[in-house]
Amino acid sequence: MCGRTACTLAPDEVSRASSYRNRGGRRRQPRWRDGDADKYRPSYNKSPQSMSPVLLSQRHFDKEAPADECVLATMRWGLVPSWFKEKDPNMMQYSTSNCRSENILQKKSYKDPFNKGQRCVILADGFYEWRKEGKDKQPFFIYFPQTEAKTKRQGDPTSSARDDENQETALAAKADDVSSEWTGWKLLTMAGVFDCWTPPDGGEPLYSYSVITVNAAPNIESIHHRMPAILDGDEEVRRWLDFGEVKSRDALKLLESKNILAFHPVSSLVNNSRNNSPKCLQPVDLNSKKEPKPTASSKMMAGWLKSSTPSKRKEPDTCESEEKKAGSQSKSKGGIQEWFQGSKKKPRTT
Repeated sequence: MCGRTACTLAPDEVSRASSYRNRGGRRRQPRWRDGDADKYRPSYNKSPQSMSPVLLSQRHFDKEAPADECVLATMRWGLVPSWFKEKDPNMMQYSTSNCRSENILQKKSYKDPFNKGQRCVILADGFYEWRKEGKDKQPFFIYFPQTEAKTKRQGDPTSSARDDENQETALAAKADDVSSEWTGWKLLTMAGVFDCWTPPDGGEPLYSYSVITVNAAPNIESIHHRMPAILDGDEEVRRWLDFGEVKSRDALKLLESKNILAFHPVSSLVNNSRNNSPKCLQPVDLNSKKEPKPTASSKMMAGWLKSSTPSKRKEPDTCESEEKKAGSQSKSKGGIQEWFQGSKKKPRTT
């Protein structure tokens, strides 16, 4: 299952971090759907019914758009079927935060939108999962392994005027390509299905999604027997979203367990969805309950954040499910920057 995630990047950073390749292999940077960037709130501890960023085909909103052109949208976690009759989506009697891949063609809530091509990619820094230890449960944070960027960072003082000139020439030749590669945190890309519900009495349509789950991969099955269906790489993301070229039956083949994720134990603070701070993500030593020493990976990420020019970030809400504005978060740091500057990460892959 997947019952809690984190997504700490600012809206513009989410856009840069979720660049994709179209059918022609050209990398594009998705734009936010009108008004949706303002609906998204970065958070260290997202729970069902909160609003999260997803990537999907632009054709769902514009019938004239190419099916392989993508857009970012903010959707509610927990699919509300288009046929739901109540006035309040919170009145649903069953949970739709997760959808088992084995049942996606059996249950009407998922089958109808899936067969219509309503597939999306849920974006997150990672997700939390709990391992049972007797009467207690130990939370873990699970994410893509992070590697050092090979490209030169923007604003690097060692860049020469000649480098800048060459870059401008290259950008002019590919004006519609992404101008610079994202060198920050690699977002986790989880397969999802979405639907659009309109209140019976009229009003703004609500877009919502379910995270599709599969059997856990060998390296994390000791934590939990289920995991989100991970889309690994540009081609899998493209095929999942391109419903014009990839039909539903073929898309199902992408829903497999993948033994590619890293993880580390975290504090029980994350158990309460009201707790929303970098401490939710910081690793703990299960023997001493103290933070482990810095690793090369955490130092690399901290160095990137210090050398990069941080963009203006929205402050995460202390209780996002109630959409309350946080007043106690640091204003000099934000999202993943504060996490890595204060974190002592020790990722594990086995």
